[in-house]
Amino acid sequence: MAEENAKELLALVEKVAEKGKIVKGVNEVTKEVERGNAKLVITAQDVEPKEILMHLPILCKEKGIPYIEVQAKAELGKSVNLPVSCSGIAITDFGSLEGEAKKFLK
Repeated sequence: MAEENAKELLALVEKVAEKGKIVKGVNEVTKEVERGNAKLVITAQDVEPKEILMHLPILCKEKGIPYIEVQAKAELGKSVNLPVSCSGIAITDFGSLEGEAKKFLK
């Protein structure tokens, strides 16, 4: 993902964290994807080992859920108001920000 788009996406995530609903952590994200509740899944590229996240793109594709990767888990954690880094999140409710999110839901 281009750096400019990544910044826009993380800014949107910050807003959604205040007004909508976000699930944090790979296990919780996986559950929401399997239940079909996730509207958008975002993971970090710098997660080690990669096996932790390998199932998510496939699962998201099966369920028709948009999947995006950002550069760093530290940035992702910061965008959801966590004091630590975060490997993955799922947005389950955009609140009133559905319009802003449309560009990332393609």
